[in-house]
Amino acid sequence: MLWAGIYVIRMGSSMCKHVQGGLNSALGRHIPTNLRHYSTNRKPLILSFPPIIMGILSLSGIKKHFGGFWVLDGIDMDIEAGKMHQLIGSNGSGKTTLINVVSGLIKPDEGKVVFDGVDITQKGPYETFKTGLVRTWQIPQAFKNLTTMENFLVSSENNSGESYLYAPLKPKWKGDEEKIMDKAIEVMKMVNLLEKRDILSQNLSGGQQKLLELGRALMSDAKMILMDEPIAGVNPTLAHEIFEMIRDICVKQKITFLIVEHRLDISLQYVEHVLMTANGKILVEGDPQEVIKHPNVVESYLGE
Repeated sequence: MLWAGIYVIRMGSSMCKHVQGGLNSALGRHIPTNLRHYSTNRKPLILSFPPIIMGILSLSGIKKHFGGFWVLDGIDMDIEAGKMHQLIGSNGSGKTTLINVVSGLIKPDEGKVVFDGVDITQKGPYETFKTGLVRTWQIPQAFKNLTTMENFLVSSENNSGESYLYAPLKPKWKGDEEKIMDKAIEVMKMVNLLEKRDILSQNLSGGQQKLLELGRALMSDAKMILMDEPIAGVNPTLAHEIFEMIRDICVKQKITFLIVEHRLDISLQYVEHVLMTANGKILVEGDPQEVIKHPNVVESYLGE
C-alpha cells in the first residue's frame, strides 16, 4: 500500500520525544510532506494516517547478497497500480538486482514479493510472467531471425494451436490466430512499428528494437511491465517518443510501469513516482521533482 501525502522517518526512541513541534529542527532541514525519507538502520515511525491505497506490487524485507556483499539489504516497496514509477540510483545501488528478484530471474535470500495479491517470491521467470508481471531488457532480447510481426505473434499466450492436442485441428485454433494477428497489428501501431512489420528484427535500429521489446511485452496481456533502461543508447528525439508512448499506454491501457533509467533529464518529465536506491535500500521516494532535489539524491549523483 502507498501512504499519500506523508513522510516516514526512521528514528530512535530519543528522537521520538522531539517529534511534536520539533521535527524540522531535529532533522536540520525542512522535508516536503509528499516525500518518504529513510535512514539505513531504524524502523519507521508513521507520523500521520492518510487513506490507504492498495498497490499492485509489494516488497517487504527483500535481501540479496553475492559473496558476502548485500546488494539488497531490506527493501520495502509498494507500487500503486496504473502509474509510471521510476527506480533511480547510482551504479551498484541494486536497481537491476531488484528487477531481477521481482521478475523471478533470481531468488531473494530473505523477504517477500507479492504481485496482484499473489505471493510470487519463489516463482521463476515463466511463472511470474504468467501472473501478468512482464519485464524488458536493457539489451533487447528479440528473435533476430524473425520479422517484427513474427516476434509479436510468438509473444502472445492465447494461441490454442500451440497445444499438441489442438495443433492438427485447425478449426480449434484458427479463431485464436486471427485474434492474435489483429492484436499484433494494433500493438505495432501503438509502438510505431507497423511499417517495419516484415523486417527482420536484427535489421531494426537500436531505438526500434527497444520499441519491439515494449510491443512484445504488450502482446502478453501484461498488468505490469518492468523496464530496464528503455532509452539507453537512443537519440534524444526517439527517447522522448518512447516515454510518450509508455505514458500513453499507461493511461489508456491501465498498465503499471516500473522503470530503471539513468537519463533523468528525459525520464523525470514523464514518470509520476520515483524511488531512489542507495546501499541496497530505498532511501527516498515521492514526487519526481521533489525527490531529485533531496540532499541524499544530489549527493548520490553529484557528490558532496
